[in-house]
Amino acid sequence: EVQLVESGGGLVQAGGSLRLSCAASGFTFDGYGIGWFRQAPGKEREGVACISSVDGATYYADSVKGRFTISSDNAKNMVFLQMNSLKPDDTAVYYCAAGPPIGALSGSLWLGSRNGMDYWGKGRLVTVSL
Repeated sequence: EVQLVESGGGLVQAGGSLRLSCAASGFTFDGYGIGWFRQAPGKEREGVACISSVDGATYYADSVKGRFTISSDNAKNMVFLQMNSLKPDDTAVYYCAAGPPIGALSGSLWLGSRNGMDYWGKGRLVTVSL
């Protein structure tokens, strides 16, 4: 059975840091683009960051560039999202996703292709308070 299971997140004050982890089972990252999306209440799900399993290239939404870092451990089939300098606007449910190879798309297109993902995790809530 294919699964993506997120962990981490929680409640933090503005300016603080949190780390999300995502563990995959039932498939390997090889050949997939792996990334994080988020969905705030009343808003559409948006791409946050993604990483190529082929060359490790990373791409970020402008809203998180310089504050968030995506990384992966392909041997362990895990991907991580380190979130620093968090803002209340970062409050959302964060989802791990596996989709098309990023080499076939630009990173920005991949982040905008939420309907094209193959696998999704169930999400983890991140709440940033003032």
